[in-house]
Amino acid sequence: MSWSDPIADLLTRIRNAGMAKHKRLDVPASNFKEAILKLMVRENYIKSYRKIEEGPQGVLRIYLRYEEDERNAIEGLERVSKPGRRVYVDAASAPRVRSGLGVSVISTSHGVMTDLEARQKCIGGEVIAKIW
Repeated sequence: MSWSDPIADLLTRIRNAGMAKHKRLDVPASNFKEAILKLMVRENYIKSYRKIEEGPQGVLRIYLRYEEDERNAIEGLERVSKPGRRVYVDAASAPRVRSGLGVSVISTSHGVMTDLEARQKCIGGEVIAKIW
């Protein structure tokens, strides 16, 4: 378990579960992880998730989504901003992923949103990850 970068740990667990064709996975819960998962459900990268009150922290149970030919809906996940190197952008320079076929996850003062939403609202922030 990665204690220094829980977001990278979340993305790695999702990536590994997808490659192993698991239907669901459990990760330690946090509000920030939950905000990222809400965005992933909204953008149709995962089926759903739910929070299970278990232990002091709780668990997020994530249900992965697969295409009809058993291909994972998530082709790639990449952590952009890391604890050693934070990456901030303004609204105009929010990165597009694969010419708009993917999304950048941006943490703003108005919450976690995609690059398209950040450009529409003219809000910059920290680029957390790229999903395609």
